[in-house]
Formats: sequence, C-alpha cells, structure tokens
Amino acid sequence: TATESKAELVIIKMDTPGGLDSAMRGIIKNIANSPVPITTYVAPTGARAASAGTYILYASHIAAMAPGTNLGAATPVQIGGMAPPTPPKIEKDKPVNENQPKDHSEEDASEVAAKQKAINDAVAYIQGLAQLRGRNIIWAEKAVREAASLPANEALKLNVIDIIATNMDDLLNQIEGREVIIQGHKRTLNISGLPIIQIVPDWRSRLLSVITNPNVAYILMIVGIYGLILEFYSPGAILPGIIGAISLLLALYAFQLLPINYAGMGLIILGIALMISEAFEPSFGALGIGGVISFVIGSIILMDTQEPGYGIDISIIITFAFTSLLVFIVVVGLALKSRRRPVVSGIEELIGGEAMVVNDFDRKGTVTIHSEHWQALSDSPLHKNQQVKVTGIKGLTLIVEPLNSIIQENKT
Repeated sequence: TATESKAELVIIKMDTPGGLDSAMRGIIKNIANSPVPITTYVAPTGARAASAGTYILYASHIAAMAPGTNLGAATPVQIGGMAPPTPPKIEKDKPVNENQPKDHSEEDASEVAAKQKAINDAVAYIQGLAQLRGRNIIWAEKAVREAASLPANEALKLNVIDIIATNMDDLLNQIEGREVIIQGHKRTLNISGLPIIQIVPDWRSRLLSVITNPNVAYILMIVGIYGLILEFYSPGAILPGIIGAISLLLALYAFQLLPINYAGMGLIILGIALMISEAFEPSFGALGIGGVISFVIGSIILMDTQEPGYGIDISIIITFAFTSLLVFIVVVGLALKSRRRPVVSGIEELIGGEAMVVNDFDRKGTVTIHSEHWQALSDSPLHKNQQVKVTGIKGLTLIVEPLNSIIQENKT
C-alpha cells in the first residue's frame, strides 16, 4: 500500500512476544526489499519486541523504542512436543564397555544436534541483519544464544537501536533529515509537514489476534470438547454440536501458531473423558478424581515454553477444573441417590405387585396388572377375578401365586 501511494515512510508500531519463524522471515524479506523506508517503533511504554520482534527490529531501516520497553530473548523455541534435551556431558577418560546398555543420551544426540543447528542458523541470520543495518553484532548473538534482553536506554547505548522516542510526534521529529540506505542507494528523509495515514488491523486480523491468545485458545478447546460430548450424549440437540465443532476448529487453528505440548493436550482430553465416564459408569469418585487431576496437570503443561506471553492464566485453569469437579460431584450424588431409590418403572417394578386373573386357568393363562394384560404361569389352578401376587418374570411371562395362599403361609 505504501509503495502504490508513493509514501515517504512506513512506521510499524510493534508489541509482540514473538511468532513463527516462517512468518518472521516473510516480514523481514518485505522490509529488506521495500522501496519505501521502514521504521519499526516498539511502543507504547511497557511494550516489547521479544523473540521474532528482535529480528524485525534489527532488519528495519530505523529501529526505535519508547521509554520503558524492551527487546531480546531471541532464542528459537520448538513448537509442539517436548523440548530437546541439553547436550550430554562426555567424560574423556571414561573406558568404553561395549556390553554396557546404551545410554539414552546417545539416542537424543540427533535432537541435540537439531537444536544446535537451529540456533546456529538463527545466529547467522540476525548477524547478517546487524551487518546490513550497521548494528551491534555481538549483542545480537547473545540475544539468540543466551536469550539476553535489553531495556530501551541500554539498547540505544549499545547501538542496537537508533532512537528513543516518547511518542509519535517525537519519533517523526527525530527521523527528519536522517539518511537511510534503500536498495543500495542513500536517501535523506524529508517528512516534515506530510500527512499521516494510519492503517489499523482489519476485523479479520483482530479476530485472529484474539483467537491466538493462549487463554482464549484454551477456553475454545474446552468448550469445543464439552459441546461435542453433549451432542453425542443427546443426539439431535444440534446446537451443542455446532458450537463445539466451531470452537474446536478455532482452537486447533490457534494451537498451530502456539508452542503446544501434545502430552498436556492428551492429559486434558483424558481428564474430561474420565469425568464423563463417571456419569455413565459411577465408580464412587475414582474416575472423577482421576479426571480432575489429569485435567489440571494437562492444563498447566499445555504451553511448552517459558517465554513470556504464552502462559495460560492459572485462574482460568482453576475455574474450569472447579466447574468440572462440581459437575462430577452432582453426577455422583445423583447416582448414589438413584441407587437408594426403589424401582418405580420397568418390568422389575411388577415383581411384588398384585394382579387379577382374567379367566379361569390351570397353569397358564392371562392376568391384568396396571391396566395391562400379561401372560401368567401358576403352579395352582386360578379362578376369574382372583387376586394373585407376581413373584417373578420369565421373558414376557409373569410367574404368579394366589394371594390368599401367600397370606396363609405368612401367618403360619
């Protein structure tokens, strides 16, 4: 847009915990090949240019920060799964025993090598950007290898950035008259008095920004799982299934952009499954408690990184765990109550009930009970309108005995 409108300058206002390597490199390619000078401004106060943001700041023609901001922590992190192990320590003089079981650290050597390879590549990349813009190469390497960070004032002293500006007007005043190199040619910036056109993220970008918030993604996943479970439990409800499917797909989209630990996700799904199983097969607490524990542990380890901005708020985890536990307690309470309650419906409820003989019969005939006609078997001859008691059921045939004989036996 800036190129088409022949703008004199583009200012990117940035506040980020980082992002995908592929997206970062795409942004940097656009900056490096832009015919319009680009200034990246980390603002407002309290903002950061962490991880991928540091690379973008280094790549920009002019790097600026507001007071109270910071940059750094540019070590690449693995997305998904478990983090690669630290390299094993090797004892030089230790004798080698071929019969000794193989050390697990040897099996992880390829993972360690892959991690080192990624770090070396990132170091070379940011050093190239530092050379391109004449910025501090030594600190750039520390930001990657040691995850070093700097506040704005220290970054200016170490030649990591060019400007500290308190606001946009201050930034424009300091940029005026500066020389930058655009595609190999020097250009002096003359921006005084030019109109400022502000381009804000559209609704799609804002929506994706909300969805990829780790807390929102976590909530969408839980809502999605519960929605599908409710739909399977009560087919035809439709609404829970629709909401669940949409929420789960949105959560999966967000998770592809976040450092997810799949073991944590598996524990969350297992925990919910165990709590739901308590409703179908009451175990008097074993399944439900195990499900809550699995759910909480999975939620805590779901984000597989210690980088700031990626954690899930512990209050959200506790809220969902407490809600699930409350549902579990209610389900168990209803199950216990139903076990103590006598049977009031179904074939089993007929046993012990009184019936009336429809016509005289010897051994097999018909009786009525609860205004229904049933086939009946009796060891004694029975007469029309005689009261009998149901003592058992064989298939769809009632086993009955004369009521007066039962009373007589009880008296005896």
